[in-house]
Amino acid sequence: MRAAVAGATGRTGSEVVTELRERGHDALALSREPTDDQRDIGDLAAVLDESDSDALIDFTVPEATVHHATVAAEAGVPLVIGTTGFDEDGLAALTDAAREIPVLRASNFARGVHALREIVQAGVEALPDYDIELTETHHSGKRDAPSGTARTLLDDIDAARGERGERLDRTHGREGKHERDPAEIGVHVRRAGNVRGEHEVLLAGNDELLTLTHRAESRRVFAAGAVDAAEAVAGRPAGEYEFTEVV
Repeated sequence: MRAAVAGATGRTGSEVVTELRERGHDALALSREPTDDQRDIGDLAAVLDESDSDALIDFTVPEATVHHATVAAEAGVPLVIGTTGFDEDGLAALTDAAREIPVLRASNFARGVHALREIVQAGVEALPDYDIELTETHHSGKRDAPSGTARTLLDDIDAARGERGERLDRTHGREGKHERDPAEIGVHVRRAGNVRGEHEVLLAGNDELLTLTHRAESRRVFAAGAVDAAEAVAGRPAGEYEFTEVV
């Protein structure tokens, strides 16, 4: 497989390039300031056309990813997206691209996170009256808050509640006098150092506490998942795909 990597000089993008090459794939590293072994991301259309790429893996920022999705759709190249923080217009643009090419977008490519999602939903279903709090921690340079994974977990919690209750009010941090409302879920964001990613869901009630946690100890787990996704969608029909299908 030959895959182009947008954001190849970033924290996770550089790991994706390494993962591709260690698996024996041809990795085309794309950068805004290319060196001898990189290509200019500004020439993305030409790169995808000339290289006959099987996939484009994108770990950049929402605005750039939306543009890259348009270029990939025109080139007919499948797209794997690890970027988070899209607004409604951005998501709509990705859906438009998926009418032309396979698009797989995930807030987290760690297999353990997808196991966590299933466990969290089971816990919420089994403990319907328990208070729920969510805490996530990432490196100091992460831009979106809460993280895309945290938002996905919040959506999973709402889905697990089903017909038993309405969507929980998402209370982002607390300050001053604030008595907890049973209809809220506390969302807490921490940014510090070089933390790869940690997510914790806490369920409390009946004089007991259940804590469900995933901690990524290396960004390589995200890179490995992204390459798994690229291998899975290469050659597939156009449409929107989920990483759960790969796992």
